[in-house]
Amino acid sequence: MLLWINGPFGGGKTQTAHEIERRLPGSVICDPEHVGFGLHRMMPPLLRGDFQDLPAWRQGVYEVLDLALTKHDGTVIAPMTLVEPAYFHQIIGRLRERGHDVRHFALLADRNTVLQRLRERNFGHVMQFVAGRDAPLRRESFAVSKIDHCLERLRQAEFAEHVWTDRLTIPQVADHIASSAGLILTPNTDNAGRGRLRRAWTGVKHIRFD
Repeated sequence: MLLWINGPFGGGKTQTAHEIERRLPGSVICDPEHVGFGLHRMMPPLLRGDFQDLPAWRQGVYEVLDLALTKHDGTVIAPMTLVEPAYFHQIIGRLRERGHDVRHFALLADRNTVLQRLRERNFGHVMQFVAGRDAPLRRESFAVSKIDHCLERLRQAEFAEHVWTDRLTIPQVADHIASSAGLILTPNTDNAGRGRLRRAWTGVKHIRFD
């Protein structure tokens, strides 16, 4: 089974994917973003646009996920923002046509909630302390510019199942997805402090410097 966790940038996809992975034995994360990063690093900086627009990205993601789903016995988890219907079909639609069990979830939230999450991710807390709570999100400018477009597109029926996360914790979102997909997660035994540390470490591991 493939769990594709969609949502706007800053919507909690990566944190939710790692929460499911740690509580679902045999599961593995296959992050489509890594294919895009690799393509970007092969290109001159001035040619690096949105890697999703590259046919090589869509074909590469499809082939890697097809291989993982065919050869790996456990659940495959793909956290990735994907809002173009044609691209959605070229990856998720084709995987379903191949006979794979693909469960798609779009994590949605109010615009202000998403903005606050963008401020908090990675080194966001440090930047808020240094520059002030309302400091502009310079490193997240691309993500901020896409919020309205992503939220509008992902509300459409073709991007269901929708999961509204404004009042849910990351473990609760993971529980919801697992229940909907018929999967059983191990109990979440983290207290509040340990949960924050775990999510902070996940954020640090996903900081990009290029």
